[in-house]
Amino acid sequence: MNVAKMIDHALLRPELTTDDVRRGCEVAARRGTASVCVRPADVELAAAELAGTGVLVGTVAGFPHGSVPTAVKVAETLVLAEAGADEIDVVLAVGRLRGGETAYVYDDLAAVVAAAQGRVVKVILENAYLTDDQKVAGCRIAERAGAHFVKTSTGFAPGGATLEDIRLMRAAVSPSVEVKAAGGIRTLDDLLALHEAGATRFGSTATEFILDDLAARESGERPAVATVGADGDY
Repeated sequence: MNVAKMIDHALLRPELTTDDVRRGCEVAARRGTASVCVRPADVELAAAELAGTGVLVGTVAGFPHGSVPTAVKVAETLVLAEAGADEIDVVLAVGRLRGGETAYVYDDLAAVVAAAQGRVVKVILENAYLTDDQKVAGCRIAERAGAHFVKTSTGFAPGGATLEDIRLMRAAVSPSVEVKAAGGIRTLDDLLALHEAGATRFGSTATEFILDDLAARESGERPAVATVGADGDY
């Protein structure tokens, strides 16, 4: 199991500087992660920094609330694809899903999938605001719309990934759709438990801490202990 290739190294915090983003891309390249997930304005920079490394450039649309009009999500997706994004993490229309407006949610997501032109689309449900029935409905709508992943959280809501949610989401979609866990994944044990529950991709800022812990365990050294700084310096 290649743990690094299951991590989307998250660089989404609003206070990050351009130098912070460059450093984050360097971490992703050095550690061989699946991708970085950067703010939309940082896509072109990340694409340049990661060219030839094998690390994908991910970004977000409709982030973090999912409440912008569909036309805006589509425009974002088109611009981001042109800038070099390989993967798009889009927030579904949370309020519309909560209100039972499933046709709106479907049309919104299907338009983004079409605009992505074959690029990987991950649909963020933002589970902290949803009932279990709504989570299942959101997953199934995302699959019908053509999404490649369903994802737990933005990391900006009151709650993040839980084992119960990963199991629920995994059961709600077919094997052709993967599950991404995000929000509060700060240790190797967190990641491994969520993987066992069904997640195959993980959004985290604690990439180096997680991978250092893995290396220590594989070499027979004492497992690392989480610290206050385990979520990274950027």
